[in-house]
Amino acid sequence: QVQLVESGGGLVQPGGSLRLSCAASGNIFSIYAMGWYRQAPGNQRELVAVITSGGSTNYGDSVKGRFTISRGNAKTTVYLQMNSLKPEDTAVYYCNAKLTTRDYWGRGTQVTVSS
Repeated sequence: QVQLVESGGGLVQPGGSLRLSCAASGNIFSIYAMGWYRQAPGNQRELVAVITSGGSTNYGDSVKGRFTISRGNAKTTVYLQMNSLKPEDTAVYYCNAKLTTRDYWGRGTQVTVSS
């Protein structure tokens, strides 16, 4: 079992920044990648960014150059720095942990970009 707790969402104006955090606990030694996905109303859940245990990263096309994923020193926390936010970034952001057996998901944190 892996538990994921997200924080850092909120309301921000277009062009602003937010930083999301996700802390993992439980069977953390079996995690080989962690990342962020998002889902806007009426849309499918989509990849935002992922980072592997080796430090490799991958980003969704719509956030490349604006968002940065990173890990804490203990590798049990993952961060998403979001810059130059746009209204179309508005969504519920979910933390994800990948194990060989299954994925785990956090409850999600709302990010709203609006003036």
